[in-house]
Amino acid sequence: MKNLIKKAALEHILSREELIEILRDDSCSEELYKAADGVRQKYVGDEIHLRALIEFSNICRNNCCYCGLRRDNKNIERYRIDEETIFKLAEHAVKVMGLKTIVLQSGEDMFYTTEKLERLLQRIKKLDVAITLSIGEKTLKEYQAYKKSGADRFLLRIETTDKDLYLRYDPGMSWEQRAQCLQDLKKAGLELGSGCLVGLPGQTTESYADDILFFKKIGADMIGVGPFIAHPDTPLRNASGGTLQMALKVMALTRLLLPDINIPATTAMESLAPNGQKKALQSGANVIMPNVTLTTYRRHYELYPGKSNTGYTPDESLQKVKDLISSIGRKVGQDFGTSKHFSNNFNK
Repeated sequence: MKNLIKKAALEHILSREELIEILRDDSCSEELYKAADGVRQKYVGDEIHLRALIEFSNICRNNCCYCGLRRDNKNIERYRIDEETIFKLAEHAVKVMGLKTIVLQSGEDMFYTTEKLERLLQRIKKLDVAITLSIGEKTLKEYQAYKKSGADRFLLRIETTDKDLYLRYDPGMSWEQRAQCLQDLKKAGLELGSGCLVGLPGQTTESYADDILFFKKIGADMIGVGPFIAHPDTPLRNASGGTLQMALKVMALTRLLLPDINIPATTAMESLAPNGQKKALQSGANVIMPNVTLTTYRRHYELYPGKSNTGYTPDESLQKVKDLISSIGRKVGQDFGTSKHFSNNFNK
């Protein structure tokens, strides 16, 4: 097992069977985390890049069985933040909090037309920041319009590459369409972000191995890995959910096979276990996304239980993140945090 981990750290290649073997064996988990941390340090350095997360709408047209924002959830108070307030939140994140990236995230809310988003992107871009969008499936033409208006990155998680599970848990959606959107994002010239859940009912070590190989195949620039946490207002309310250990293993293997990408220490890891984000940062992650959404809205953006209940203001949350970074001897990135993978390929 240690030889396989060493091979991954040096060559950044593992077969499906080798990935499955590591995922099934818990005897060398700490060695795996340490190897991923070493590869992280070698390829992307000790800086941790902070992204200001603005969750501007919890309205979604989709009905994913694992998500608290699903269309059929009647126990959630829906909201949309107006353009001016979104801009003010971004302005505060940049001018007061000193953050270099704005992440605009929402459910698939069709109220925000391409024209509205173009106008908002152009305003925020004048703050001299990088902008990430996470707003779901769009057309190539729309992705190109976002890029032209100032967007730099786009996050579109596939959640699982197991087509049967995807169809089961994402009713009315198409795996092929999701995969096509990821290709279109590359064509549009945006940094490509995706990711997966760990612990959905029916997922196996084979599933996770396929996810990792898929991310490598599509040439992803950033990947988020998070444990599935069951939400009480979804069809999967009684599912046991994922474990921090397996989520960390999938994340660490992702770092070993895609050494120069950006990987966030996801909020779900912290929600699942104390010091979950700290462990992630010591196992290959190099990004944290402090939530700068006003608490009045944030408490209603509950993808899973515990996500929004921090009890801290955006400024307090940022300070806690900085304290965490300092506690492990790392430093806050001072640039836009562009993916090294994206930069390396763009310059070829």
